[in-house]
Amino acid sequence: MNNRLICICGPTASGKTALSVALAKWLHTEIISADSMQIYRGMDIGTAKPSVEEQQGIVHHLFDVCTPAENFSVARYVELADSAAQDILRRGMIPVVVGGTGLYMDALIECSTFSGDETDLTVREKYQNMASAQGNEAVHACLLKVDPESAERLHPNNLKRVIRALEVYEQTGMTINEFNRLHKRAAPKYAAVKLGICPEDRNVLYERIDRRVDQMIAQGLLEETRRLMQTGMLSGTAAQAIGYKELLGYLKGEASLEDCLELLKRRSRNYAKRQLTWLKRDDSIHWIYYNKGEELPRVLQEATEYLQKLGVQ
Repeated sequence: MNNRLICICGPTASGKTALSVALAKWLHTEIISADSMQIYRGMDIGTAKPSVEEQQGIVHHLFDVCTPAENFSVARYVELADSAAQDILRRGMIPVVVGGTGLYMDALIECSTFSGDETDLTVREKYQNMASAQGNEAVHACLLKVDPESAERLHPNNLKRVIRALEVYEQTGMTINEFNRLHKRAAPKYAAVKLGICPEDRNVLYERIDRRVDQMIAQGLLEETRRLMQTGMLSGTAAQAIGYKELLGYLKGEASLEDCLELLKRRSRNYAKRQLTWLKRDDSIHWIYYNKGEELPRVLQEATEYLQKLGVQ
C-alpha cells in the first residue's frame, strides 16, 4: 500500500515524541510533525520541539518552516506535509506523522482543506474590526444573511469560525458547506493507521504536564519568551501558543513567576482536555493506555504488535 501513514496522536505530554522516534527507528523511516506551533523558528522550548538528542538521528519534517511573524494556514501545512509524505513514500518508507494538532493531521490525511484565499486577509480584518467596534453579534448577523445554515451551527462567540465562513462566501460566492462539498475528495488521499496514547489515569497525565512545565523553565523558557517578546515575534497565531503568553505577565512585571507558572500549567491541562475531546470523536484511533512507570516500553510493545497485525513491519 503506497499511500499509508502511521499517525501518532494524543494529548500534550502523553509521550508522542518518544513513541514516534522509537517507531521510526523500528521502521527505518522519517517523521512528519503535525504541530501548529513547532512550525515556527525560534519557538523551541515552549512548543516542546524535540531536541537533536531526542530526535536520535531520525529525520523530522515540518519543523522551523516559517518565522513566528508570518501567517501560516492549514492549507499551507497540507501543501508542505503532503510533499514530504510523497517523497518518503517514493523512497519506499511509511511516513510517521506525529503531533497534537488534530486539525493538521486530519487535513493531511484528507488533503482537502482549501476554502477561499487564506492569504487575502482583507475580509478577515474587516470583520475583526467590526467585532471590536460593534461586538460579535454584529458579525454573526452578517453571516445569518448570507449563510443561515452556518449561522445556525456557529455560536456568535466562535468568532474565528464565523469570520472564516464569511471569508469563504465573499471570496467564492458559495457558503462554506457548498464549497467544501464541491471540493472534497471522494476519499481520503492517505490510508492512515492511527495510534492514540494516553495515561490510563488522568492525574498521571496532569503530573506529566506539570513536570514538563518545570523542565521547560529549567531549559530556558523564560529567556526564549523574552527574546521573542523583545524582537516582536510574539504576534499573530504564534502569540496564541500556550507556553509563552502566560509568562508575559512576569516579564512585564505585572505578576509573580509562581502565578504565571500556575496559569501555564492550568492552561496546559485544559488544552489536553480539549485535545482528548477532539480525538475521542474519531473511532478509527487505536488507543494505547499505560500506567505510571510503564510509559514507553509498554506503549512501544503494543504499538508494534498492533502494526504487525496490520502487515506493517
